Amino acid sequence: MTSSLLLPRLQTCYRVRHPKILFNVHSKRRDVFINHPGSWIRSSLRQTTRWTSTSTVRPPASVPTTWIDHLPAQWQPYLYLTRIDKPIGTLLLFYPCAWSITMASYAIQAPISAPLTYIGLFGLGALIMRGAGCTINDMWDKNLDKAVARTKDRPLARGDITRKQAFVFLGAQLTAGLGVLLQLNWYSIFLGASSLSLVTIYPLMKRITYWPQAILGLAFNWGALLGWSAVVGAVDWSVAVPLYAGGVCWTLVYDSIYAHQDKKDDVEVGIRSTALLFGDHSRAILSGLSASTLSLVCLAGYLNAQTIPFYCGIGLAAVQLARVLYRTDFNSRPSCWNGFVGCGWSGFWVWMGALTDYAWLML
Repeated sequence: MTSSLLLPRLQTCYRVRHPKILFNVHSKRRDVFINHPGSWIRSSLRQTTRWTSTSTVRPPASVPTTWIDHLPAQWQPYLYLTRIDKPIGTLLLFYPCAWSITMASYAIQAPISAPLTYIGLFGLGALIMRGAGCTINDMWDKNLDKAVARTKDRPLARGDITRKQAFVFLGAQLTAGLGVLLQLNWYSIFLGASSLSLVTIYPLMKRITYWPQAILGLAFNWGALLGWSAVVGAVDWSVAVPLYAGGVCWTLVYDSIYAHQDKKDDVEVGIRSTALLFGDHSRAILSGLSASTLSLVCLAGYLNAQTIPFYCGIGLAAVQLARVLYRTDFNSRPSCWNGFVGCGWSGFWVWMGALTDYAWLML
């Protein structure tokens, strides 16, 4: 009798929780339930599971998040290793090259074919060598990346490729980079090759100093020297050194903002950065470094006899840096990322100022 009373309730329960499953209890099933209630329930649950599993739409195992995910699977880890889906890094490496090439072309009044050729070569070189730098960085940081939320899904940290595979890929990247470098004059070839030591040691610096961003700045702004020598055949150190120093200060600004994304994980893992060193004083210190960037680039422009369009570009860069530093919340990862990308626009405006000045001269 108790079982007979429970049956309608159980039937009602199934109809409420699974409205698409219309279930009629026949007399045979009623007998099974009364005599063997456990087997009846197990059978019903198996039927319910079968129906619900076919009516539930599950997402694919890997939902594409970037254009790389639409390419062949065997290519994807290597492309993610180069961060080619995040072009801001390539642009930050390219802009100091572009400043120098354009200012050198202005200085010697080079025909327009010269800056166009070298801008193309250095753009390709920046794409290749930025990718090579990321490969070197991830090979050094494989174990550290596993412990940081933002980097734990990088190909090496996740185990998508091995260190040996990454090393072979790095060889291909450096060979391609050498192919671009060999298009330049011998002075520039030796000057360019000498920067590789900085690229190699940078990942180690975060383990021993709070100033890894300074080492990155020395490596990332080498193009301020190399671009000049490519156009002229030698470096005018009086102009190129302040331009290079301004680029180093600029890198300290944008990469310190970038490092604020990981500061909580960095403390736990033992990674050092200017974000941790500057702490709550970051906004003030980075404002000072931004002023140093603009002052040094202005000095380079003055020594190169640049005119009003160049300084208009510097003014727009100043507005952009001020905007970034005012808006960035150093305790918010999305805000820090936006600030990092925003700093790239300041480099763009410096180049536009130099390019406009060169175009004005050549008219």
